[in-house]
Parts: sequence; C-alpha cells; structure tokens
Amino acid sequence: MKRILGIDYGDKRIGIAISDPMQIIATALDYIPNNEQAVDNILELTKKYDVDMIVVGLPLNLKGERGVKSAQVNDFIQNLKQKTDLKILEWDERFTTTIARKTIIEMGLKKKQRQDKSKIDSLAAAILLQSYLDSNFKSKNGK
Repeated sequence: MKRILGIDYGDKRIGIAISDPMQIIATALDYIPNNEQAVDNILELTKKYDVDMIVVGLPLNLKGERGVKSAQVNDFIQNLKQKTDLKILEWDERFTTTIARKTIIEMGLKKKQRQDKSKIDSLAAAILLQSYLDSNFKSKNGK
C-alpha cells in the first residue's frame, strides 16, 4: 500500500502529516509555508513518501456547513488538482487545532514550545489524518 498525506491548510502555514505504508498511523511532519511554492512543495512530498492520496482538512462550522475559510481551502484544492492526478479527499477538520493545542499542553512541553504554531499546525494535520485513517479502517473491517 502507499501512504496518505494529510494537510491542515492555514493562511501562513500548511501543516503536513503522513501515514505509514499500511495506512494505520499518522505522523506529523513539518509545515510548509503557504506561499507561491506551497503546492509544488506538497507534490514533492507526495513523490518522496510514495503517496497515492491526499486528505485535506475542510473547515466547517459547528453546524457542519461551509464558511469563508472553506472557500479558501477549496481554491487550494483546485490548485492541487490542476497539478496532480492523485486522489484528493476533503475531510472534516473541526476541532483538530483545539485538540492539537490540548495535546501539546498534556505532553508537558515548556510554554515557549507550546506557543510554536508550526507544531500545532503539524499536529492538527496528524489528528485530521488519523481521524480519516481510523474511519477508513473501521469501514474496511465492518466495525
């Protein structure tokens, strides 16, 4: 099996996570600056890690509806689709950043480390991807 790349899109940084080849565990990578090279940098990662699918976090409101930020993510996804044939899936990312912040606090990191937004972005991408992997595993195994 090939790996899956998880993306937590942000205005300044794009958090990145990668699955293991068995698509069971998500691991936070680093972030990519959200600039003109972002899509190309992501596509380089897909080659480096032998990725066949990208899961992009879709920001929804509490009612599960798309908002302004969703339009930005949609534009980003369209840019990705213009440059790759890889399958790209939108995945509900509600609460991933909040969970990432709480996780970093629970890890006992020092305040300066907890305030590093790049760590939060990457961990949010891992939480988002792990959510997808868990859901996919359950559907494959009928649980």
